[in-house]
Amino acid sequence: MLNLPNKISLIRIALIPLVIFFYLADFIPYGKLVAFIIFVVASCTDFIDGMIARRRNMVTDLGKLLDPIADKCLTMVGLILIISWPVAGGLPIVSSNPNYVGIVGIVGTIIILAREFIISAFRQLAASKNFIMKADKMGKLKTVFQDIAIPGYIFYAFLVTEFELSKTVNAVFGLLLLILFCISVLLTIISGINYILKNKTLLLPEKKQNSYDNVVESKLDKPVVKKNKDEKK
Repeated sequence: MLNLPNKISLIRIALIPLVIFFYLADFIPYGKLVAFIIFVVASCTDFIDGMIARRRNMVTDLGKLLDPIADKCLTMVGLILIISWPVAGGLPIVSSNPNYVGIVGIVGTIIILAREFIISAFRQLAASKNFIMKADKMGKLKTVFQDIAIPGYIFYAFLVTEFELSKTVNAVFGLLLLILFCISVLLTIISGINYILKNKTLLLPEKKQNSYDNVVESKLDKPVVKKNKDEKK
């Protein structure tokens, strides 16, 4: 039976098609504003379900599966929407050929998505060896900047679509969002490398892993040490 945090995660997944529909539905007045509101609500549910699960001791294996799937799908959809639907007169900040801002957006999106797939594979590898990779502060900071930049671009698309922005306002919005996006990409790279370096022993053959103690992240405040099989308890 689904508990409350899992239901909230499912709601987050269910909101994703609505974000896509309202963002692309130009025939609906203020559709992108509706998409922005839905995206923000969906992002907030990520913090809500995690908080409820921890405080009420309702963490389940299903929740561990649903929560990251919902997060990654929401992020993926947001990134694809803002780079696949060019905002007339809005993105990029200035007209240029080639479109350097657009190139930054595409390359940054590829980096973010690649990082998510790589770390997900790393987590699966860790789980297969009974290890738990805990999210570190850098990864959480990366998520915060993504959760600001992506809905920021959606709201920016709404402004550009519904109103005639002056060149100054347009440039300020565009530059601010570009900086936030670049920071999120940089943090994505750093946090991804940090994850791999901290858990690089997972890539070693089993015999080499057992030849010395491996310190692996866990849900506890203190690291869990995997000891040699031959070591006496």
